[in-house]
Amino acid sequence: MSYFKSMNISSSALAAQRIRMNVLSSNLANAQTTRTDEGGPYKRRDVVFAAVPTGTKFEDLLDESYGTELKQVKVVDIHKDTKAPREIFDPTHPEADEKGIVKMPNVDVMTEMVNMITATRAFEANATAINDSKQMALKALEIGR
Repeated sequence: MSYFKSMNISSSALAAQRIRMNVLSSNLANAQTTRTDEGGPYKRRDVVFAAVPTGTKFEDLLDESYGTELKQVKVVDIHKDTKAPREIFDPTHPEADEKGIVKMPNVDVMTEMVNMITATRAFEANATAINDSKQMALKALEIGR
């Protein structure tokens, strides 16, 4: 049963990191978007994770894992950044105001790229953990023969 719990925990992390990578991709794709349906420039989004229990207390007692407090990852919110948009001077831009100021998204491409690398590495680490759990379960079956 513990092999399956470890796989469930890692798979929840895979799903959470996939959502994070999608949000980061959206941020990068809209780094120059000055007009959205809500009005104004695109606002950077960020994923909020939470650690939630893997099972109920009763299940933990049955699995003899009471007190270990195993937790999995859950996406609880996709938060819009509240920082003000960047302002640049470009009187030729179609979105420029009467002073020639254009409000640009509050997306920093370098920060988003670093976050994307971090999310990718976390995804790869959890994929490796799932494969290792699978290999351990197969080895345990081989021993039992």
